[in-house]
Amino acid sequence: MNQFQDPILLLNIVKVLILTACAFIITFVWTPLLTHFLYKYKLSKKIRNTGLTPIYTKMHKEKEGTPTMGGLLIWVTTLALAYIFFGLSKIIAIPFLEKLNFLSRGQTWLPLGALVACGLVGLLDDILNVRGLGSKAGGIRVRHKLLIYTAIAAFGAWWFFYKLEWDVIHVPAVGDFNIGWWYIPLFMFIMVATSFSVNEADGLDGLAGGILMFCFGAYAVIAFFQGKIELAAFCGVIIGALLAFLWFNIYPARFFMGDTGSMALGTTLAIVAMLTNSVLVLPIIAFPLVLESGSVIIQLISKKLFKKKVFLSTPLHHHFEAKGWPEPKVVMRFWVISAICMAIGLVIGLLGRG
Repeated sequence: MNQFQDPILLLNIVKVLILTACAFIITFVWTPLLTHFLYKYKLSKKIRNTGLTPIYTKMHKEKEGTPTMGGLLIWVTTLALAYIFFGLSKIIAIPFLEKLNFLSRGQTWLPLGALVACGLVGLLDDILNVRGLGSKAGGIRVRHKLLIYTAIAAFGAWWFFYKLEWDVIHVPAVGDFNIGWWYIPLFMFIMVATSFSVNEADGLDGLAGGILMFCFGAYAVIAFFQGKIELAAFCGVIIGALLAFLWFNIYPARFFMGDTGSMALGTTLAIVAMLTNSVLVLPIIAFPLVLESGSVIIQLISKKLFKKKVFLSTPLHHHFEAKGWPEPKVVMRFWVISAICMAIGLVIGLLGRG
């Protein structure tokens, strides 16, 4: 029998696609409610002129007044769908509804928990930011934020190492290697680095959302081919919600993602990479995020050691803006790069399993 005629395979594909479509529709439907709330209570982005980032301030002054916290659309929808289909599978004895349940202790509990936990921390940071509370620039201080997300990463590392008993890293085309307790610091580094990299990319209309869409798309495919159908469905739900978010976030943005979206999704992406044991292809799949955070690190080192700037402005997308590229051109080209990186990462991630 042709593998595409396998009823179980087809059912699993249909499951992922239906949940993706459901996430898109639900997110799209409740977006006007969130938008009305954000505008009504003036939960808007503040462009503070501190004198430290003159190029950024000049380029983005017109964005002041645009609401933030749009990331709520993504993680709230994902959480809602998870519990709606879990509840329906328990209440109504219909096999099809039971199949749509994607809550799984071994596959989706941890990424869903991290998504919500980091979403709530990011939401608090966004609220403090728009109200001008907290640090001088508004919001949670960077060092405090780093401590919070490191603590969340430490819990995730503990869960993987002690609960799931994972200490294996797969090197594509080479094999699996037991790294023992080194798995804990590696896990923590990947989580924190990915979350802050996504946060760096959330600087232009549609940029972070588009990059994340390709990243989660790649890991949905990897999870599916590994037989982790619930995890693939979880990624599909995030993709559907991201697509609806992007409908309103592309230039000119109706609202921004905010920390409640970027930090939550970055952390979740890292956990999905660890769950599929494909973390070594994450820098390839998410290469635009590597470029973004890498440009910031290079700029800081160069200014500190040589008192010179390598880029006109960082993260990297602001450098291209400063060179005169229109915002949509920068975003679209980053999307193109993301699509190519997704394809390359999938080839290495899938064929490299042997």
